[in-house]
Amino acid sequence: RGNASLVKILISSHLTQCKVNINYIQPEDAIKVVPYLTKSRLPILEVGPNKFLFSENGICKFLYSKVSSSASATTALEIDEWIEWERSNLKPSVFPHIASALCNRKVDASDCGDVNSSLKKLNLTLTNSKYLIGENITLADIIVWATLYPFIDSKSISVNVAEDYKSIYNWYQKLSVMDNFKNAVNEATENKGLTAFKNYFLQAPIPVASSSKSVSEDSENSVSQDEIDEAYQAWVSGRHNYPMKEQRSHPVLPQEGKRNILLTSALPYVNNIPHLGNIIGCVLSADAFARYCRARNYNILYICGTDEYGTATETKAVQEGLTPQQICDKYHALHAEVYEWFDISFDHFGRTTTTEQTEIAQDIFWRLHEREFVYEENVDQLFCENCQRFLADRFVEGTCPFCAAPDARGDQCDKCGKLINAVELKDPTCKVCKSRPVIKSSTHLFLDLPKIEPQLQKYYERPDSLTDWSAAARNITQTWLRNGVKSRCITRDLKWGTPVPLKGFTDKVFYVWYDAPIGYISITATYTKEWEKWWKNPQNVEMYNFMAKDNVPFHSIIFPSCLLAVEDNYTVVNKLSATEYLNYEDGKFSKSRGIGVFGNDAKATGIPPDIWRFYLLYVRPETQDSSFSWSDLEAKNNSELLANLGNFVNRALLFVSKFFNGEIPEMDIIEEDKELLALITRELRTYNNNLERIKIRDGIRNILNISRLGNQYMQANAPWKLIKQTEADKNRAGTVVGICANIACLLSNLLQPYMPKTSKEILSQAQLSEDYSIISDQFICFLPRGHKIGEPKHLFEKIEPSKTEEFKQKYGGKSNPAAKKAEPPILPQDINELEEQVSKQGDYVRKLKADKSEKVIIESEVKKLLELKKRLAIAKGEPAPENAGKKKKK
Repeated sequence: RGNASLVKILISSHLTQCKVNINYIQPEDAIKVVPYLTKSRLPILEVGPNKFLFSENGICKFLYSKVSSSASATTALEIDEWIEWERSNLKPSVFPHIASALCNRKVDASDCGDVNSSLKKLNLTLTNSKYLIGENITLADIIVWATLYPFIDSKSISVNVAEDYKSIYNWYQKLSVMDNFKNAVNEATENKGLTAFKNYFLQAPIPVASSSKSVSEDSENSVSQDEIDEAYQAWVSGRHNYPMKEQRSHPVLPQEGKRNILLTSALPYVNNIPHLGNIIGCVLSADAFARYCRARNYNILYICGTDEYGTATETKAVQEGLTPQQICDKYHALHAEVYEWFDISFDHFGRTTTTEQTEIAQDIFWRLHEREFVYEENVDQLFCENCQRFLADRFVEGTCPFCAAPDARGDQCDKCGKLINAVELKDPTCKVCKSRPVIKSSTHLFLDLPKIEPQLQKYYERPDSLTDWSAAARNITQTWLRNGVKSRCITRDLKWGTPVPLKGFTDKVFYVWYDAPIGYISITATYTKEWEKWWKNPQNVEMYNFMAKDNVPFHSIIFPSCLLAVEDNYTVVNKLSATEYLNYEDGKFSKSRGIGVFGNDAKATGIPPDIWRFYLLYVRPETQDSSFSWSDLEAKNNSELLANLGNFVNRALLFVSKFFNGEIPEMDIIEEDKELLALITRELRTYNNNLERIKIRDGIRNILNISRLGNQYMQANAPWKLIKQTEADKNRAGTVVGICANIACLLSNLLQPYMPKTSKEILSQAQLSEDYSIISDQFICFLPRGHKIGEPKHLFEKIEPSKTEEFKQKYGGKSNPAAKKAEPPILPQDINELEEQVSKQGDYVRKLKADKSEKVIIESEVKKLLELKKRLAIAKGEPAPENAGKKKKK
């Protein structure tokens, strides 16, 4: 009686109409109810014969799981975050105040966290939201309210919530008058009010606020008794209640009651072979997420294909003396081969040169046209009189008007990165015949984005809008929305593309950035005739897009605008993950100069695909540019994979084979083992949280942390010594080895998104069925006593420094004659132009700072300014600025 945790349980019971029968027992009798408890604790929920829950929040989640399966995955994740915050921050921080007010118990608050910090976070959320998560009461509200009940209702609490935290107080009072909350409080206190909890707060263990340290760095006492008991319960329940891997069949279609995810990665241009930056920027990142989703039994469809229309294809065709269709056929096959080698698990890898693409792109156009979202306008373009054609962006080259680079394209300068209008180029030339074009007017169709903007703004005003988007995707989208969208030309004077069906424009094709994203839809249509179940089903389908940051506006602004404007119930992007750029040894990839590793080169090195996948995902440029480095690849392989993860898995299985004849021994779990299970469970749940939020790099850290915990545990217990000593020591060795073998199986599951072949190899060595290759929130005993394992083998091989040095030379561009060409002499007019550019860029940066523009935009422009200053110093023969990019000390 008088257990304060009963409040949240009874509110959950009342709201879910899931009745619970209450039996009151003495605390010391808890171990009679649950025989495997090592310490008495309450409450306990009996959910079936010999099946119990004894985490108060876990009990509430169980009750809600009976009725809340329809909650979105995003909402479920937010609920979990609030529950974790209540357990690790709010509850410890209010405990000393409640204990002092109710029973005059003095508690050292130094380990409990600052109550005002907790209240400020909560108040800020409730200032902007009716409830903790949007417009409806969720389990998060119940659990947080119940924790605050004895805090706010205690008259002698020093914190004045009503005055200092008005948003919390208003929310609290609003819930307090609801019947379900009032009845639960009366029942839990037996109508005695807060005095019923006096003994509870007098005797309850003091909750400690979570440390900010990583789990693997935390102290032995970093896990709570709740976590230890919950982890142990999951372990002893074994494989009986573990979800089995669901079999997938094609075509994959949305299913009622399932989490349905439509996943796309940016369609790679068909005019080249992808380099490592292209691969990690879209298809590999998306593949890691797709594999994670499948391992969670989510119903996911992963669609990609080659983007085959547009200027880039025509240009490549001219260069190689082939037709555009021949270029598409050639490079589509090359792309498919590269992705197959990298083990990219598309559900369908298609292409955009299909009748489905024409039909769907034209249908969307007609719907836009009918709703008057398309208008005509004359545009000045470069026209080659010799070729008798308008020159699309990539058919013209000239001198960049910004940085004076001599080989800028008609759409962008590779040297300074600025976007260019082709008519702005200095000394333009036709790439086909090298003659100088003239300016000529042509009538084009424009998408009236300002007219569509209200629909777009409304879409992004949803409560979960932009949640879990990468920083680059969110910042770019918010900047476009804040600055107001501008009309975009959607037609081009080309032959190779989706034809425009409107009279007077039938000699033109759609511009690639109107046409290409529609490729996701048409590729799905070539996969299944029931494509509309994915693409016209926003109520039951979540759409995830993966790409590099330069593609963001087309996927977050232009494509969604088209889909919303046509009013045809299209599925629109929910989550967008955009990477920054991956450089090569601090420089840029360049096929022409032989710099960098391209898809076919990776295979030629002899390094297995899993190693490439692991390293690229390890250095994935999630929040800032990163670099591929041969020496770093060598170090990560030899230290993290070979010495840490591979060494642990091999030793764990080898000891089973060597000391126990290949059979998992009996495991007698002691307190030290339970703490390890709890630490690993915490890393597992953090891993799931990271992957759900598309923090793919952080997921690798969790895997390696689990491996380190296993290595430390094995090293501390030294089973190779114990096995030679007393019978009790031999039994202890069996427990340690058995737990380590099970950790290896858990690692196998968690490696699926990153290293699928390695994952399968560990399962094979452990002789564990792939039915258990599900990523759950619980660490169970996969390999019970008596399980027979297979033959242990080494998972990884050392990469020698001599090999990486060889590859560094081979792919460093030194053998490329183009790289040996002498730099042209710097002329006085070059210095004058650079000085002018430095001045203009400096003015621009100062204006951005004065306007308080987005930090990411300012940093980008400052970087360009520093680069211009460096080039100017070199041109003048002066030393480059040493402190470029560093803040001055004050």
